[in-house]
Amino acid sequence: MIRVDHISKAFEGRTVLDDVSVTFETGKTNLIIGKSGSGKTVLMKCAVGLHKVDSGDVWYDDTNFTQLDFEALKAIRRNVGMIFQGGALLDSSTVTENIRLPLDMFTDQSEAEKAERVRFCLERVHLEDAGHLYPAELSGGMIKRAAIARAIVLNPTYLFCDEPNSGLDPQTAIVIDNLIHEITHEYGITTIINTHDMNSVMEIGERITFIYEGKKWWEGTKETIISADNKELNDFVFASAMARSLKARG
Repeated sequence: MIRVDHISKAFEGRTVLDDVSVTFETGKTNLIIGKSGSGKTVLMKCAVGLHKVDSGDVWYDDTNFTQLDFEALKAIRRNVGMIFQGGALLDSSTVTENIRLPLDMFTDQSEAEKAERVRFCLERVHLEDAGHLYPAELSGGMIKRAAIARAIVLNPTYLFCDEPNSGLDPQTAIVIDNLIHEITHEYGITTIINTHDMNSVMEIGERITFIYEGKKWWEGTKETIISADNKELNDFVFASAMARSLKARG
């Protein structure tokens, strides 16, 4: 579980997050949605520690993340997996080398242990025959699957996904959504997904937080979002669905 408790964040005097409190539940896909500039990306970056909050606290289970010193933060981050918007694979490294990188950086496992863990992660994301390839040789969906494999190679307790479906066609996006959802439930991970994709919301949105102009404007589930009595949320849902429909038509 990750809990942000009354956090606020401003940049150059402009408030981006205003007294936001959200609980991201363990073993569920927790989605943050909102239009560009709403503050949803800043909320995720505050939760993972990429931005220091101006006020409030971020809790990882029973640990106040915002009060930790460098060494304690490092120990927590050992348990955090990240999937970046573009995949963020190293172009000069093979898929296998990209996935093994966190093991090289954070563990003292033997080469055989690393190889076995990488093999397992490749199989889990259905890339067992692609380990020798370089990022330039991969499709967009394969890049995202490789990024997922790298994110889970250390058996993370917490998983952050920044626009994991960005740039993907609708069919491939569903594959990535389902993979993240399966992994979340299979390993009991606290997963936080930053997205504007309404297909993702309706497919895997177990807990959804809607951010509007820096405030938590609504929260609920995929079952309740359609019937929500919230004008700003309804406008966002409609606009997002229309944009996705137009994109799918090409």
